[in-house]
Amino acid sequence: MLRNKTMAAVLMGGVLASLPAFSQEENPVYKNEASVQAFGSFVKSTVNNGVEQRATNSGGVLAGYRFFFDKHNGVELNYGYALNTQSYGLAGGLAGVNSFSHEASAAYVLRFPLKRWSPFALAGVGGLVFDPNDVPGASTQARAAFVYGAGADFNLSKHIFMRAEYRGLVYNSPTFDTPALNGLDRVTHRAEPSVGFGYRF
Repeated sequence: MLRNKTMAAVLMGGVLASLPAFSQEENPVYKNEASVQAFGSFVKSTVNNGVEQRATNSGGVLAGYRFFFDKHNGVELNYGYALNTQSYGLAGGLAGVNSFSHEASAAYVLRFPLKRWSPFALAGVGGLVFDPNDVPGASTQARAAFVYGAGADFNLSKHIFMRAEYRGLVYNSPTFDTPALNGLDRVTHRAEPSVGFGYRF
């Protein structure tokens, strides 16, 4: 009788000891993520002292890397590229500057991994570099930005996921250091809804 109880206890102990290994295999927590997304760029139109500033709606590409310290908390680095026209409604007519837009950002990410999907939220800082390509005398200009956002990753396999995300950037509009636009910059907002794919490892 005692021998049977001892054998049962040893067997039960072995089963319990193996459970964490099985559960870890079924739901692994990966620390690294790399993703590529296509995004839309929609800049808020603002008016200051009777002068309207806006930008054409456009699209771009966003590449990102995330590292998670644990199941919920991590950081991300992103680089994005887009092309649009920044325009100011001046007294003498509309002044438009066609420019390449580069964005780089770093943010804290809070995620809630579930079986089939993982919602997340983020907040951080970054910079936008506006590079004019068709206006003589216009200079490349950098702007600091506050970045926030939210979205979700949808698991397609153990490693591959689809990401749907909204990012917002708050920054000072560019003036390209041109005399006609000096002093006309103001705080504006760029909305960036995006969708893409990523890989966990």
